Amino acid sequence: MDASGNTLTTMAAAVGAQLKARKETIAVAESSAGGLISAALLAVPGASAYFLGGGVIYTQGARRGLLRVPDEAVAGTRSSTEAYALIKARAIRQLLDTTWGLAETGATGPTGNRYGDAAGHACLAVVGPGVERATTLETAHGDRERNMWAFANAALTLLETALRT
Repeated sequence: MDASGNTLTTMAAAVGAQLKARKETIAVAESSAGGLISAALLAVPGASAYFLGGGVIYTQGARRGLLRVPDEAVAGTRSSTEAYALIKARAIRQLLDTTWGLAETGATGPTGNRYGDAAGHACLAVVGPGVERATTLETAHGDRERNMWAFANAALTLLETALRT
């Protein structure tokens, strides 16, 4: 739930309605959220009008194989950063030829990641027509499941904000 008590499905229904009304599509490349972003978008009846696909890009192998982003394309960019989230959002958007690409990368917990980020650290990005936005979320706790829900919530909030531009 977000601060106003909205569930992921409620948030996804709102962005889904906007995407449908605008005849726009979305694809998702998530990691630490574990599929919750895609699941929320797909829980809305009629999601096939706007959701074209997504994947849990949890490893370098998944990035290479599923997103088709080679090592050279991320040279000098480490995972769990806004720059990396933008690469993922651009890649999934291009790969599935969608209006919007939404991505998340982070460390759910209970401990931090190998890059030195604390548990509860996530970077999110959205890419669309004339829009490229990225943000970082720090929950400051190591509850893995709570962090996954918080990351998905933050991703849907970022998408909602981008759709208003």
